[in-house]
Amino acid sequence: MEVDLKGKVVLVTGGGSGLGEATARAFGRTGSAVAIVDVRAEAAQRVSRELEAENIESLALQCDVSDAEAVFRTVATVTERFGRVDIIVNCAAVDHVVSVDDMTIEQWDQVIGVNLRGPFLFAKAALPGMREQGYGHIFNISSTAGVRAWGSASAYHASKWGIIGFGRGLGVEGRSDNIRVTTVIPGGMRTHWFDRFEEQGIPMPDMAKLQDPATVANTIVFAARMPLESAVQEVMVMPLNETSWP
Repeated sequence: MEVDLKGKVVLVTGGGSGLGEATARAFGRTGSAVAIVDVRAEAAQRVSRELEAENIESLALQCDVSDAEAVFRTVATVTERFGRVDIIVNCAAVDHVVSVDDMTIEQWDQVIGVNLRGPFLFAKAALPGMREQGYGHIFNISSTAGVRAWGSASAYHASKWGIIGFGRGLGVEGRSDNIRVTTVIPGGMRTHWFDRFEEQGIPMPDMAKLQDPATVANTIVFAARMPLESAVQEVMVMPLNETSWP
């Protein structure tokens, strides 16, 4: 029997734009309550207002996902508001498109902090409650940068390869308590992610050949609905005609 998502409590990081926003909307339309977490408070609030206009219960929270105290406070706030946290989708991410020679130590630490430390912190904060209720599902968003490589992306590659390994290990740890872990590996999406490419004079991909983030969000919802006897450990969702990447 499929998992009924109506009434589930879903926490989405990076929920103020891009894939995070699309994921918040996709879960909201299943009847889930959605906590929209973003480092930009105004972005989270905008999405929350728009969901509330659709009669979707939501909560907007500002949080730097690399800050342990802020993460634990965020999970506690969501639990206090809704009674529990059922599903976490770790969408928040950052990148600096520079070579190792040019990358600062602070830039490296930021990428690893947001992309890899953040999902670890949210898992650590939410696991006790998920174990107590005997159910949970954690989604970590990797990238095709987690399975192949190109230049000027070393920190991003490290974080996205790392999140695949983290997800596999966490999935083993969660099995006995009915906590599933799914790593999503999306190809290029039509989001604001590429805005900085143009600003930095980096060749832009052909946006027409990239995919709608809503398609990836719907894949996440599909995996969340899987019967509890099964788990989608990893799923790659690619634009059919994407040719812009190595």
